[in-house]
Amino acid sequence: MDESDASDEQADTDDEAVTGTFLVTHADEESAVLRDADTGQVHTLSENPGLDAETVIEATVTPEPPMGVTYDVREVAERREVAVRASGETPTTQAREIAAEQSVGEVTRQERAGDGELHVLTVPDDRTEVAVDDVVNDRETRLLQAARAGASHVEVRSEEGVVSVRYLP
Repeated sequence: MDESDASDEQADTDDEAVTGTFLVTHADEESAVLRDADTGQVHTLSENPGLDAETVIEATVTPEPPMGVTYDVREVAERREVAVRASGETPTTQAREIAAEQSVGEVTRQERAGDGELHVLTVPDDRTEVAVDDVVNDRETRLLQAARAGASHVEVRSEEGVVSVRYLP
């Protein structure tokens, strides 16, 4: 390969670079798998640049020539861990008011005053604990939503028939 071929290959890679927010869904010593928080696209890294599973990163990835089936992390601008936990606190007044306006099985999503998001789910009274467990244990969904919302903390609050999920900075 001569110099012009190498520079053409680099230019093609630059054109296909993806910059965004990613969740590291899998990581071992050799490689890692990223999921784009906005598009859902999965990017398999040929080498792990020191990433841990369940970490959210703001990064630029580029496909590796010649096939472009694996990616390389060009730059990591930010990395953060996201805590997901069930809280012993009851939903806020705002969350309870939202729940009162919706039917069982409905979900309302809205931006919080300030940063983050609030999701309010109404569930059958006798299924509240199960719903909280389901929400907390669906880590990948919580982490992807936190990545999209710019959150570093996910707090799940509940009372009979109401589950609120707060994505907080």
